[in-house]
Amino acid sequence: MIILAATPIGNLGDASRRLVEALEDATVVAAEDTRTTQRLLTALGISNRPRLVALHDHNEKQRAVELVELARDQDVLLLSDAGMPTVSDPGYGVVAAAAAAGVTVTAIPGPSAVLTALAVSGLPTDRFTFEGFVPRKPGERRSTFAALAREPRTMVFFESPARVAASLADMAGAFGADRRGAVCRELTKLHEEVARGSLAELAAWAEPGVRGEVVVVVAGAERAEVVFEDAVAQVQGLVAAGSRLKDAAAEVAGQTGHSSRELYQATLAARG
Repeated sequence: MIILAATPIGNLGDASRRLVEALEDATVVAAEDTRTTQRLLTALGISNRPRLVALHDHNEKQRAVELVELARDQDVLLLSDAGMPTVSDPGYGVVAAAAAAGVTVTAIPGPSAVLTALAVSGLPTDRFTFEGFVPRKPGERRSTFAALAREPRTMVFFESPARVAASLADMAGAFGADRRGAVCRELTKLHEEVARGSLAELAAWAEPGVRGEVVVVVAGAERAEVVFEDAVAQVQGLVAAGSRLKDAAAEVAGQTGHSSRELYQATLAARG
């Protein structure tokens, strides 16, 4: 089978007992960076020296078939440099190929920069969206933020420390200077820091420079106050444009906070 194993995102003490046992027993380890994995084995005192197979963005498509075939007869441990494989890291292609081939995939859960940053951000955690790495090019970055301006869920982004200040400034422009956010750097490490404030304040804070691994968390947009009758009219407009009533009611409910069921029933009643 394929075993996705989460590795520490900073503090080695977060390595689970299951991870250590899996590394001790592994015969094949597919690793994002084999040198990083070798250092992890040494740091955790692992005496086992499994076969290490490099698995990264440039070779995953080719490696996936080989690893899946290996996993038919033995366990293949899949690691990223930090955190859970497949989450903005290699592994998705292997999992997809394994699922298509009927090969079992399981996971050894553990540290996650996404969930850790969300938990300590002080922003709503009931609903959130992970947006991965922010685009490098300024134009693409601004377009991405513009498309997310009305996203009601808390948003989590990965960003390079060299571009944090520019991204926060662009976020302030797209989401509003007063939108709340948090910049989480060096999570679980010695110099862990969480800066909280408005996006304008955070952009100014980051201007002198930011070091380390960075996760940015941004509050979602507040839902506009829409009276129920206007919300029903929005549903009717979507239906008139070709949407199914159920889908239209769900979409407007998500935007306004009104009950999807009540919007559905009211729109049906208005038809007479």
